[in-house]
Amino acid sequence: MSGPAPNGGAAGPDAAPGPGSAAGGESSRQGSAPHGHAPRTGRRARWPRLDEWTLGARFALIFALVAAVIIALLGSLAYSAAAALIRTDAQQDFDSTVENLARDVRNQTPNHDGSGSLRLLASESFTYQVLAPDGSLSFQFRPPQRLDYLPIDLVDRQVAAMDSVASVRTREDTSNGENYRIATVSLGGGTGAVQIGQRLSPMENMLGTLALQMLAIGGVVLVGAACTGWLIARRITGRLVRLTEAAEYVTSTGRLDLVAPDQGGGKDEVGRLGRAFNAMLARLTASKQDQRRLVQNASHELRTPLTSLRTNVSVLDRLERLSPEARRRLIDDLQGETRELTDLVSELVELATETRADEPAQEVALRDVAERVAARSGRRSGREIVVDADDSAVFGRPQALERALSNPVENALKFDPGGAQPVEIVVRGGRVEVRDRGPGIEPGELAHVFERFYRATPARSMPGSGLGLSMVQEIALSHGGRVFAYNRDGGGLAIGFDLPVLPPPGG
Repeated sequence: MSGPAPNGGAAGPDAAPGPGSAAGGESSRQGSAPHGHAPRTGRRARWPRLDEWTLGARFALIFALVAAVIIALLGSLAYSAAAALIRTDAQQDFDSTVENLARDVRNQTPNHDGSGSLRLLASESFTYQVLAPDGSLSFQFRPPQRLDYLPIDLVDRQVAAMDSVASVRTREDTSNGENYRIATVSLGGGTGAVQIGQRLSPMENMLGTLALQMLAIGGVVLVGAACTGWLIARRITGRLVRLTEAAEYVTSTGRLDLVAPDQGGGKDEVGRLGRAFNAMLARLTASKQDQRRLVQNASHELRTPLTSLRTNVSVLDRLERLSPEARRRLIDDLQGETRELTDLVSELVELATETRADEPAQEVALRDVAERVAARSGRRSGREIVVDADDSAVFGRPQALERALSNPVENALKFDPGGAQPVEIVVRGGRVEVRDRGPGIEPGELAHVFERFYRATPARSMPGSGLGLSMVQEIALSHGGRVFAYNRDGGGLAIGFDLPVLPPPGG
């Protein structure tokens, strides 16, 4: 009677204040918010999405998930196999014991207590008891420390009253908080029966312990896998973090002098990324220095024609007071300076934007390039330009190669304006030379003629930007070639470039 009282109490009116007080406490806390902290009206804190996790956390999660799947599969298979073996062994033990008991019953003559000389040995796993003919309990074979009575039902009483010997009826039942596998064997002649009960709880407890142990081991392995994933990710992503910090530093400061941290000389993807990042920074640094040098040199080169233009424009205010000859010279100067300035700006734009790189590459016959350049430059200057070329061909950009050849031709015409001998273009096996009989260049200046804005001593008093030969060098290098310049025997200069040639057809 007193048992239901706690349940009734829990459900009764006296128990109501418990949940009510909790709800009231919550309401009280909510109601007191205006008197304490102001209620939060901003965004609520949220769990970060998976794509917001660090790589270390993702690696740890992936390792843990993989380990969990493997542990679950292997653990379930191992447990199922072990449980099946243990249960099968217990079943076989029970069946063997029942079979032996039935054989003993058939072979022995029962005495007055119905048990005859049967070998009935109780143990922790098996319990025996003898039923009287009416199905009541006669006596029990049991360990001294246990007093377990097997349940008796109507069918067991019917077996006890059977005339046949060693009739067996098996079932599973529960008694005394234990699960049993029970077999009832008739003694025959209506003299009773012997019951044998196998306790299943120890076996199930052992399987439960085994499952707990496997879960514990699985948990340890799972934690170990997560830690291993985190350590591996920390080792891998640590280098990525340093690269990211270097990239963020470059982005925020604009400085390109930072070298990415050493990646240990590894040949994996992260090591390659670090080396590529350093190479990229080096290229960007060189490009930035080139741009700065280009701007500085361009400002210097533009200053001279702009100053001259400004001076001549100021003279235009007194144009009516100038003689016709002075006016003509003034206009000629303005036109010449304008053309020089236009050429300089065009070369600067082409050099800075590298628009020539957009031209598709194809097979180019150097003889055709030389003949086009010679014809065009000859028409402009009225000078004779001789082409001596073989059939060598290269893979490159036709217009860029024409520019690389026309610049030294124009230089030759400019520095030898009244030359009695023609300018020569010689092509042999991918080697292109432009030869003249002009004043030549001082030997100490030959190494600098291909630098941007560099002008040799004889050229400083003549119009020009100093960019033509630097463009020749860049075009030659972009085609896998090289440039050269040397003074000719007997006077004059030879400037040109070497390019890798294509094999002849059928070669």
